[in-house]
Amino acid sequence: MTVPAAVDVPMLREAYRAHKRALFDTLRFARAPTRSVHTVLRELSALADETLRALWADADFGNQLSLVAVGGFGRGELFPYSDVDVLLLLPEPFEGEVAPERLEAFIGHCWDAGLEIGSSVRTLGECLAESAKDVTVQTSLLESRLVTGDKKLYATFRKGFQAAIDPQAFFIAKSQEMRHRHQKYENTPYALEPNCKESPGGLRDLQVILWMTKAAGFGQRWDDLAKNGLATAFEVRQIKRNEALLSLVRARLHVIANRREDRLVFDMQTAVAATFGYEGESQRKASEALMRRYYWAAKAVTQLNHILLLNISERLQPMGEEPVRINDRFFEKAGLIEVASDDLYVRDPHAILETFLLYQKTIGVKGLSARTLRALYNARHVMDSKFRNDRVNHVTFMRMLVEPRGITHAFRLMNETSVLGRYLRVFRSIVGQMQHDLFHVYTVDQHILMVLRNIRRFFIAEHAHEYPFCSQLAAGWNKPWILYVAALFHDIAKGRGGDHSRLGSLDVRRFCAQHEIAREDAKLIEFLVAEHLTMSTIAQKQDLSDPEVIGAFAKKVGSERYLTALYLLTIADIRGTSPRVWNAWKGKLLEDLYRATLRALGGHMPDAGAEIEARKHEALVELALYAQPADAHKALWETLDIGYFMRHEAGEIAWHAKQLSRRVPMAGVPIDPHAAALVRARLSPVGEGLQVVVYTPDQMDLFARICGYFEQASFSILDAKVHTTTNGYALDTFQVVATFIPEHYRDLISLVESGLSKTLDEAGALPPPGKGRVSRRVRSFPIKPRISLLPDEKAQRWLLNISASDRAGLLYSVARVLARHHLNLQLAKVTTLGERVEDTFLISGPELQGQRAQLAIETELLEALAS
Repeated sequence: MTVPAAVDVPMLREAYRAHKRALFDTLRFARAPTRSVHTVLRELSALADETLRALWADADFGNQLSLVAVGGFGRGELFPYSDVDVLLLLPEPFEGEVAPERLEAFIGHCWDAGLEIGSSVRTLGECLAESAKDVTVQTSLLESRLVTGDKKLYATFRKGFQAAIDPQAFFIAKSQEMRHRHQKYENTPYALEPNCKESPGGLRDLQVILWMTKAAGFGQRWDDLAKNGLATAFEVRQIKRNEALLSLVRARLHVIANRREDRLVFDMQTAVAATFGYEGESQRKASEALMRRYYWAAKAVTQLNHILLLNISERLQPMGEEPVRINDRFFEKAGLIEVASDDLYVRDPHAILETFLLYQKTIGVKGLSARTLRALYNARHVMDSKFRNDRVNHVTFMRMLVEPRGITHAFRLMNETSVLGRYLRVFRSIVGQMQHDLFHVYTVDQHILMVLRNIRRFFIAEHAHEYPFCSQLAAGWNKPWILYVAALFHDIAKGRGGDHSRLGSLDVRRFCAQHEIAREDAKLIEFLVAEHLTMSTIAQKQDLSDPEVIGAFAKKVGSERYLTALYLLTIADIRGTSPRVWNAWKGKLLEDLYRATLRALGGHMPDAGAEIEARKHEALVELALYAQPADAHKALWETLDIGYFMRHEAGEIAWHAKQLSRRVPMAGVPIDPHAAALVRARLSPVGEGLQVVVYTPDQMDLFARICGYFEQASFSILDAKVHTTTNGYALDTFQVVATFIPEHYRDLISLVESGLSKTLDEAGALPPPGKGRVSRRVRSFPIKPRISLLPDEKAQRWLLNISASDRAGLLYSVARVLARHHLNLQLAKVTTLGERVEDTFLISGPELQGQRAQLAIETELLEALAS
């Protein structure tokens, strides 16, 4: 049975949608104060209320039951595309005066009228029973309000609900729920695509506070918390200001996306930035301005959430422990550092940094009390230029750096409480600063603290298994704090324009002078900040078998001490950019550069002849272990020149000889251009991916064919060593990693050996490159492709550097251009930094000698990178 509708539902729907569109336009275009967003959200809620009442009256339920708003709708503020959550509350017992069909018809009419309804139908007893079993239901009902219907029934429900709720149990359940939610979002408010509702520092963190205070009877609104002593008036003002900003961001996200969208994804950041009036020389600048404002708000919410949670916890269950006196200014209370007086920091600003020094030194302390956090929050105004220039503070700060424990946690806590940015003014400018270089996944301040953490772990025995060589070097390093200062300043000038390494070195020079750091130590720190990108650039882009490369780098570092410090900082820096950027191959390149430079610094410049003989001898020893005949290697080695032996390690040389010696044509026998390609693969000695060797008659487009196969088979090339033997064969070695994991590595090896051999033997025209998909981040913040083509001193070989946004098939597109111009490839270093590639190729060929041909090559490469 259905109830005929006296209300014209289509007309009601049109009226509802028209009013919503007008309110959406207000959100989209208004330049009113941020807090005016609450007015619009209340009007959206009131509009839904009005529509529900009209449909309720038409359904003619009378006073038999109640229509109750719950969840977010129950707060009386409705976001544009949030659900209209309602409870149809039935009396207890419910004798069925209203047929279920009538309830279904009402809900159906709500949908027909344009309401995004989320509905439940329960009796009073069922509500209380479900609430007792499920904290999510309990939370939803906690925010209920009557829309229409039986007032007495609703009053009875509220009375029973309040009597049944256990504030202490509710606090524990919501605290656990919040911890799990934070873990889901990586425990940081600084994600590059944060969820403005659910991420740490988002709206949900504020809602949790109000839920807890409502459950405990401490207040319904923020002002109630101030009246009841849970928050100060200043804290309430900060909460309201940041809540309004987060609400406006979320509301505008909904309107722009035309759906419920709570994530500030890259696609949306620029559009939302425009609604706030942010403009810049590029989309990137506008989105950076928006995100910086968002991160500052999320950081403040995180701090205030922590303070209020501690206050509520203590109010619900007062700590029975007596505070333990640390000194005249501080106590330890339940494992937390507590100030002796609320105005301590205002009276004595020196105590601010002392707090974090005590946090490091006091065994058993796990954080700061609510009273201490509040005192820090309210004393921000005293952390001014006088505070920064105070010599006592300089001494305390340096004591923190030399303290043997707690450094990472202390500096993170200093950043969370805004003390670090107020003490180091230059650090404050990079808090919440995004990095659109497509390989950093953290804001600049979080990246810096991650690098600090990585360096610190080199000096902790429990972490020695992670990077044994780094830990070995760290064990012999006498001043870890030098590396900590370099970590703090290495990226501190990001976002200012210009060379951030040079600007950062000037900043750290001033820091060292101000903090009275000895001249020799200061020189090393300044060098590390100025050159922190140098070692990774050389390792990943230059030929490490070239003695001139090693000699020039050795001259730049000058000593083993400088080399070791730069190596440790470089490893920590790369590891701190993104979990996806580091791999074992990068680690091997850096370690090879370190060891070669160390030999050069010891006066042992590379002697090509001696080095080759040593490698040959080591390779022969390894071949003997393979039970190979004594002269099995000779046929192959006689076709190889000095360049091969300089670029390949002894293990690779032995492996090649074992696999290829029987396939080398006899001297004097002409090359068969149709000879089958030999492909062999093994697990990479580096410990990641495969090492693949190809031996086949040389051809101009060989490298392109190999790249085409790896693209089609979903492999990424990390490194390529391309060599042509004196008898006209190509001997190419590749380091590759798969984007998929087979059940057994032997399947992967078989796939490569058979698949690549077949591809090379079939020959034919090169297929066109595929249209590789790019990520949302690349689409939103693409990198303008860059090409650099420079000759060596004799203009016989050319160094080609390319930089572009990563996509599938990119390397193949480049290889096709090189093949089209008959360019010989001798070396390829393929560096993928998150979603950006920085590739280097050593090439030669007649076409490079003409300026017009060079221009044509560069133009085609740019087109290939952009397509």
